[in-house]
Amino acid sequence: MSLAPIFYDDARTPELVAFRRELHQMPEVSGDEAATALRVAEFLTSLHPDRLVTGLGGHGVAAVFDSGQPGPSALFRCELDALPIREISTSAWRSQIDGKAHLCGHDGHTAIVAGLATALAGRRPARGRVIVLFQPAEETGAGAAAVIADPNFTELRPDYAFALHNLPGLPLGVAGIRQGASNFASEGLRIRLEGKTAHASQPENGKSPAAALCALVSGLPGLPAEMGLDSNQSLVTLVHARLGEAAFGIAPGEADVWATLRSVSDELQSRLMQAARDVAVETAKSHGLALDLGTEDRFAACHNDPEATACVERAFQAEGVPVVAIDQPFRWSEDFGLFGSVSKSALFVLGAGVDTPRLHNPDYDFPDALIPLGARLFERIARQLCD
Repeated sequence: MSLAPIFYDDARTPELVAFRRELHQMPEVSGDEAATALRVAEFLTSLHPDRLVTGLGGHGVAAVFDSGQPGPSALFRCELDALPIREISTSAWRSQIDGKAHLCGHDGHTAIVAGLATALAGRRPARGRVIVLFQPAEETGAGAAAVIADPNFTELRPDYAFALHNLPGLPLGVAGIRQGASNFASEGLRIRLEGKTAHASQPENGKSPAAALCALVSGLPGLPAEMGLDSNQSLVTLVHARLGEAAFGIAPGEADVWATLRSVSDELQSRLMQAARDVAVETAKSHGLALDLGTEDRFAACHNDPEATACVERAFQAEGVPVVAIDQPFRWSEDFGLFGSVSKSALFVLGAGVDTPRLHNPDYDFPDALIPLGARLFERIARQLCD
């Protein structure tokens, strides 16, 4: 693979920064990204790609830059969705929609992939094709699955797929990637316990789930340890618990426990989820309660392919980017992991600054300085494969 010259034009960085800040002001949460997708499609249309696909897996948008010659297909993916969190920033480009904000940096990732698209529009790949994908619904874990299941994805199916994520806590512009296990799988488990309400003066006439609730709250977080797993392999985080109604006259008859389960691999995740279900079933049975179980927000584990990882590492070297060793997989999840089931894939991180607010904090804002760097790194990877 060659280290071909790149075509990214630094003169376009202010335009991309403005694009990012425009998106930041109009955040849309998972599944509702219609206006964001329309704006992205307008941007891409101005670049005259060889093919533009909209409505992919919901509101996804993809543009294809095709050489017309045989060769590999390389896909570069970013995310469209924002978070249902109120932003407290005082910036001129802060969110204009109360209760919604780009507090994970997906607006910045979108600007980076848009930057790659500008470079590809300036000079098509010499062989094969490059696809830029603007994916919906990453935050819920539903977007990648919907895109891959879309019939239109059949023609887009790539040989390689790449993504990046900004990472507060890492020095600005420092990069990192880990071959193999990269990001944990995760899934939310909802446990509903149902007994029988009673008057608070006669609780014996009802069936309270209080003791069962306490057992689950105290027991679920220790489940990985009981399975012989440490926190670098699996963990259970309680995220919500509720007992009955807020009324002094009623002995409770129902309870809810929500937990997020995470594991370093899909196989371990399946074992952990089954163990948690078994605990819930046994707890409900031993307390004479009815049980309802549900799951949400499923994310596959990210596993970085060796060949794709090597492409990323060569791009780091070509751009002279400082690199930090990633010793352990990240415990946060990314639904990009599902692209590993259809291609050789790799996800890397770019430092967003040591002292910057963390992801999902209400005062977080993506650092614009990463836009040209991210675009250049993506183009370096694309040129290796398709020039």
